[in-house]
Amino acid sequence: MSVATKEIENDDQLVDKQRTRFQQRQRKRQWEFNEKKKDNGECEAKRPCDQPFERIKRKKMAMLLGYCGVDYFGMQRNPGVKTIEEDLLQALLGAKYITEEDFANQQNAQFQRSSRTDKGVSAARQVVSVKLPLEVNVDEINKRLPECIRVFGIKRVTNKFNSKSKCNARTYSYTLPTFVFEPSVCSDQERKVYRISAEKQNLVNQLLGHYKGTKSYHNFTEKKHHQDPSASRYMMSFTMKKIFIESEVEFAELLVKGQSFMLHQIRKMVGLVIAIARGLADQGMMDKAFGKEKVMIPTAPGLGLMLDKVHYERYDTRYKDSHESLTWEDLDDTIEKFKIEHIHPNVVKGEIEGRNMAHWLEKIEKHSFDPNDYVMDDKDDNIQDDDDDDDEKVDADIENDANERVIDIDKNNADRNVCDTDIKNGEKVVEKIDSNNSDRVVKHNDGNTDSTDVNSVSEDKKESPCVQ
Repeated sequence: MSVATKEIENDDQLVDKQRTRFQQRQRKRQWEFNEKKKDNGECEAKRPCDQPFERIKRKKMAMLLGYCGVDYFGMQRNPGVKTIEEDLLQALLGAKYITEEDFANQQNAQFQRSSRTDKGVSAARQVVSVKLPLEVNVDEINKRLPECIRVFGIKRVTNKFNSKSKCNARTYSYTLPTFVFEPSVCSDQERKVYRISAEKQNLVNQLLGHYKGTKSYHNFTEKKHHQDPSASRYMMSFTMKKIFIESEVEFAELLVKGQSFMLHQIRKMVGLVIAIARGLADQGMMDKAFGKEKVMIPTAPGLGLMLDKVHYERYDTRYKDSHESLTWEDLDDTIEKFKIEHIHPNVVKGEIEGRNMAHWLEKIEKHSFDPNDYVMDDKDDNIQDDDDDDDEKVDADIENDANERVIDIDKNNADRNVCDTDIKNGEKVVEKIDSNNSDRVVKHNDGNTDSTDVNSVSEDKKESPCVQ
């Protein structure tokens, strides 16, 4: 049989197979169509509506709310546990501002929070973007919410507004008793009568001032190394804002404003300042914490942490002629009243009755900044995490999520193979570190290799801090 004849037969077989598949699909469609028809020829899918359907026109809104997070497992919805979002969505559903489908999947209503607060953390000005009807009554929502959660106001925003990505800065407050900065104060009676001096205030503000600017906060969070670009954060200010007395105990409010924050970052920033102020470390530890070396920084309790404000200056500047400002200045008195009635009492109660900070000070005395002999266990402190805003630094997160590090140590030849999958202009980079010849071989997608001296690789990378 000639080659031409074989090709004709193969083509005929291919045509027959395609024709057979087409016929099978056609028969299946005809069968499904006939099944759905009744005896009178009507399709079952066409059923008359039992109730009249009314289409509600919904637009993107920005909702300002506050809450005390002491009894909640954070802001973000988490099935099986009590969260702020769950109660809020329940209230919106009860007021018929969202549908059952929106409640089951809040992305249908384009629901987005500006900042995710974790367990035990409160918020005075949290902003949520969500699609709601044009006519919304705040009182209808609040009467379906517990007293510790309040919606302060709702404003119309642009259709593409996203409360997280459009936020250009966030301000957090940390409330704590002032006696934490004085190591000589030990008894409960001494703590009640203690009043911070002007000299001590200046020292605390000086230490807080070290955080201003762009720095690598790899030592102020978990599972980050100094070369990780997502560990770089910009702090605009950090000061001791005000001092007040409550139940005979003096408290101070620290205010920090930054573009974004990572898990435990604020609590560790406060913990380091307290440790230096109490003489547990010298001021050189502040510079060391931003260096390449791994430093174990104590994590302050999360009770006094609160999301104070989210900033939309860029959005307000761009849409000032067409949309309302998101500064919410007219609601400041209402928000302050809510803080005084629902947030501050829980902080004061936890410090005076629960001795929250006093217990932590007993643990910090045993703290070691050296990772080799680290003895203080922070697991108990994780019950009240500060805000994990890693997901809010979008560009850094995309790059960080694309990075994977796998370390394979061969015990036979003591070679270390480090495989880095980095997204660099769409190029996959594989690094191999050979401990015998101290060379680093970089292999590209096109098969080319580059060699560099391993000594140029940072010590943190050699120690592989990414190993869990």
